[in-house]
Amino acid sequence: MTLHLAPGMRVRHPARPDWGIGQIQSVVAERVTVNFENAGKLLIIATEVDLEVVGEDVG
Repeated sequence: MTLHLAPGMRVRHPARPDWGIGQIQSVVAERVTVNFENAGKLLIIATEVDLEVVGEDVG
């Protein structure tokens, strides 16, 4: 669900912890662009992947 996602939020991909923490760059419908620490900028389809929102103290 993309309703709770917004640019600037920090997230984690549940199936790819090796990507590290990512920061949401943009949200357009179900398309979420995230810049991950170890994987770079990736397009995530939020209807297929339930990104985990992480707190500011994680990292």
